[in-house]
Amino acid sequence: MNIPATTPLFNGEPITMSSREIAELVESRHDSVKRAVERLAEKGVIIQPPTVDEQDTDAMGRSRTTSVYHLEKRDSFVVVAQLSPEFTARVVDRWQELEEEKATGGFRIPQTLGDALQLAADQARQIEVMRDDVSAFEKLAKADGSLTTTEAAKNLGMRPKDLFQWMSSNGWIYKRPGAAAWLGYQTRCNAGDLEHKTTTVLRADGSERITEQVRITAQGLTKLVKLIPPAVREVA
Repeated sequence: MNIPATTPLFNGEPITMSSREIAELVESRHDSVKRAVERLAEKGVIIQPPTVDEQDTDAMGRSRTTSVYHLEKRDSFVVVAQLSPEFTARVVDRWQELEEEKATGGFRIPQTLGDALQLAADQARQIEVMRDDVSAFEKLAKADGSLTTTEAAKNLGMRPKDLFQWMSSNGWIYKRPGAAAWLGYQTRCNAGDLEHKTTTVLRADGSERITEQVRITAQGLTKLVKLIPPAVREVA
């Protein structure tokens, strides 16, 4: 069974499981899972989970944006019990995998000699590709100021939407329910990887509107070039 990517948020953030993955595990439609989440949240049975906009394709191969919920462990069990109790064992097994991945820093131990050799070859290629990039970006860590996500994506050789997706899927940025603006996780802001810039915009009627924009610091950009696999950054 092809399991879509989840969002194990390391560095002090809780591990979460996406509504998309829950739909795959219980062999249900994603929109059905989302409706179940919303009903349970309205009743106060679970906490309203945060949403992340993810890029995928429809049945015709056209690009689209899908809003995906990210649930913590207890609430994911409640949702599965509501939808398909017979699949609870699958969710339990998947959570064990996520927790093992967190315990090993996201590293999955190879199960066969072939897997181990492939992993070694992949890591060697990645180290070779990243060596020059890391050296260049480390110089940026001493710089002042910060970049918009679009500017950072240009420096990383990525499409802005791909960088947004990677950062939202890896515990850097998020959106409040119903909000359009991205915000940085507090742990990333405290670490000096992200910062928020507040701007006052003058409306046509003379009133003012305050907007907040998440920006990536030079230190954060240096970390991103080390964390984002070259294969991801090369898709442009």
